[in-house]
Amino acid sequence: MTVAILGGGPGGYEAALVARQLGGEVTLVERRGLGGSAVLTDVVPSKTLIAAAEAMTKIGSAEALGLRLCEGTQKLRDAVQVDMATVNARIRGLAQAQSTDIAARLAAEGVRIIDGTGRLDGAHTVVVDTADGAERIDADIVLIATGAHPRELAAAKPDGVRIFNWTQIYDLTEVPEHLIVVGSGVTGAEFASAYTALGVTVTLISSRDKVLPGQDDDAADVIQQVFESSGMTVLNRARAVAAEVRGDQVVVSLADGREIVGSHCLMAVGAIANTAGIGLEEAGVELTDSGHIVVDRVSRTSVNGVYAAGDCTGVNALASVAAMQGRIAMWHSLGDAVTPLDLNTVSANVFTAPEIATVGLSQAEACTAGIDIAAVTLPLSGNARAKMQALEAGFVKVFSLPLTGIVVGAVVVAPSASELIHPLSIAVRQRLTVDQVAESFTVYPSLSGSIAEAARRLHGQAADLTY
Repeated sequence: MTVAILGGGPGGYEAALVARQLGGEVTLVERRGLGGSAVLTDVVPSKTLIAAAEAMTKIGSAEALGLRLCEGTQKLRDAVQVDMATVNARIRGLAQAQSTDIAARLAAEGVRIIDGTGRLDGAHTVVVDTADGAERIDADIVLIATGAHPRELAAAKPDGVRIFNWTQIYDLTEVPEHLIVVGSGVTGAEFASAYTALGVTVTLISSRDKVLPGQDDDAADVIQQVFESSGMTVLNRARAVAAEVRGDQVVVSLADGREIVGSHCLMAVGAIANTAGIGLEEAGVELTDSGHIVVDRVSRTSVNGVYAAGDCTGVNALASVAAMQGRIAMWHSLGDAVTPLDLNTVSANVFTAPEIATVGLSQAEACTAGIDIAAVTLPLSGNARAKMQALEAGFVKVFSLPLTGIVVGAVVVAPSASELIHPLSIAVRQRLTVDQVAESFTVYPSLSGSIAEAARRLHGQAADLTY
């Protein structure tokens, strides 16, 4: 079977590896470099920046642990200078190295890689425009994994100098004096958190009542409190309508007439699927009003033999979900055993400081669906390890079904919550009970001890219990 894949991000390259494993003849088309936005301009770069910010956060909290500079010097945090050019050079270098590694792996597995821009010409023919001209590829199976790009406001066009989208901000060579972040979703909140930790004055403009709409309410409250206590200015219920450069400043205009003045501005106002102009509608592929490709739980589109994965589907903008969609598409199309995508088992993370990790059913979803759940929330302030590390903000929250005790969801707000969520992800996926979680040993002292403790408190409890 011949397989043609448009897009070399997680959805595309993971699909290519599975297809080769199952004996497919695979051609992958990518125009910017293997790894896609996740590796080149989004996940890898932003989390590398956050790693630098985490180091600064630890330095900033060192005094609470009794660590100080010698007499006559300034605060420990003030003794560290951020070299923005070096930070961003490292970010770009790591992203490119990761992309090169992916390309080498694909080549070693026998995947043919074409550097070019692809489009459909009918359901099973891909036309690729390359530097050497056009090439036609006939395929039994086609996977669309073209990703998405930053949404822009007509009156706030990024120039890559003072006004940025998230793909451009790694070109900064100097630490911004005052960064205005427009958009308080995951991307905006992560950058606002990171730059605040790096010592930058940050103003975060949020059109909602609080930061991180769509996240657990209690978690969003903690993050907003941490943001404000760290010196960040958070403007809630404020809608940005324009941004312009005036000399060496950026002025962001709000719908209520206010103007916010800073040195730089990051626009983080959503993303648009890369589905326009690539022959999808002509081939009969159904799109939503937002331009996303309609897929089912095994990644099939409305056209037989054409699959889609990743951000272009709008299913869930996570690299892990894109990769799984791509794998599922190949398992299904090439006749291997396949389990349909189950979003209720997906773990996700917001890389603020502290992080927010979630898995399974949320309280809001349970309320909307009329599902009774038992819930326990344990603040980290009572955890011995957290006290040792001078951690104050954060909690562990676990949800279970009141009769069976089966764990159906969880929220962790803590440093490295992305690591702590894994046992709870296993519990949700395997339908473990709170007793099974509670009976598993945890190290003392450890933050994971709060997970077991929350499970213990859920033993035999009825719905809507909150500590």
